[in-house]
Amino acid sequence: DFKMDLLEIAKENKKLKRPVYYGIIGMLSVMRGYNILVVIVAQYLASIFIFSPEKPLRTILFDPHLFITVFAISLVIAAGYIINSFYDSEVDKINKPIKSKIDGFVSQKTKLRTYFVLNATGFFLGFIVSWRAALFFAVYIFLIWLYSHKLKKYPLAGLLSSSVLAMLPFFVVFVYHKNISEIIFTHAAFLFFIITIRELIKDLEGIKGDFVNDYQTIPVKYGERFTKILISVIVVVSLNPIYFLWKYPEIGEMKYYFYLVFIIFLFFPIALWKAENMKQYNLLHNVLKFLIVLGVMSLVLIDTSVLITRVLQKI
Repeated sequence: DFKMDLLEIAKENKKLKRPVYYGIIGMLSVMRGYNILVVIVAQYLASIFIFSPEKPLRTILFDPHLFITVFAISLVIAAGYIINSFYDSEVDKINKPIKSKIDGFVSQKTKLRTYFVLNATGFFLGFIVSWRAALFFAVYIFLIWLYSHKLKKYPLAGLLSSSVLAMLPFFVVFVYHKNISEIIFTHAAFLFFIITIRELIKDLEGIKGDFVNDYQTIPVKYGERFTKILISVIVVVSLNPIYFLWKYPEIGEMKYYFYLVFIIFLFFPIALWKAENMKQYNLLHNVLKFLIVLGVMSLVLIDTSVLITRVLQKI
């Protein structure tokens, strides 16, 4: 017992001697800054090319209420990643050992404190925009906590809630612009399907850690074969919104992005059924992440005249 106490003291001393930047790196890893950056870019591009194509670029970029909305949702998303990391620390030690070590640079106590500060700040910033924005953030914060604490341990509830929660930030600017149309709902359906496929692939990647920690994900409860069948079905179903988006002239040159997605999805089930280990599932996961990021960047193709005009005007 005395030796064990000495070892614990030694470990604590090592932690205390870590440079400050270790904690910064650890917190950035926990909050997944790259994902938040994608959401921020998506919201601004949607504002420029979908919601307000007639407004000068300067007006949108320096709109204080839009900035506050985007900044607030970024804080709430970061808090969501923190609480998810807090509850998943044991699972990540198995599924993501390297990332788990980096996340370990930040104590669980610090994670919780940061979580509460970020959520409180995001919620109160919402009131500056409108009570609807504040209500959206309050509901979103609660749903993220509910998912991390309870829902993710159940097959269907975990899958659906994770997909919806991952999709909602891309459309938070609805609250600000109050602009809802058929084409936007079709885009939302496509994004929901592609995120759901990604979540299922992630579950296949992390099946070992989920099984050990009794997370009843779909692969754990129903097996890999059933999960692959489900993914294949969703891939086929996702072709439906793609077809309808092709028919909308409003998507402009973004149609070429959906051509690419269609081609990739033709071969995706084949690659899925050949995949047998974490490395192969991770490759499929990265393909889907690439499509999501590329989809965000492709928003500029919706109306290229808007982009050309703004460049020529040097706005």
